[in-house]
Amino acid sequence: MLVGQVETTGSDPLIALGVLALSVVSVVLSVTIAAVLIRGYRRWGAHRGMLWLAVGLIFLITVPELLRVALPTATDIGSSGRSILVSGCELIGLGTILWTVYRGEMQ
Repeated sequence: MLVGQVETTGSDPLIALGVLALSVVSVVLSVTIAAVLIRGYRRWGAHRGMLWLAVGLIFLITVPELLRVALPTATDIGSSGRSILVSGCELIGLGTILWTVYRGEMQ
């Protein structure tokens, strides 16, 4: 059984696999939505706001989820550094979306 081969620290392996599965689903959904927005931008080039919404979405969901998995796996960055990087990406994403909406790019 696969769960017998998974080693976790401070959590049940099933919970860790569940969290990883949810992260994968959120990344796939956000990339899919961003692809639809980019396709719309390419089709109607005048709606640049669609491109900026896609960029904001990628920084809001995709990049932070990838950082949450990749940083502890591939680097020695601690939880504080990881939190700062993840929160920074989320703020960039939210800022981009708010900038697009309030600047009137979607009209």
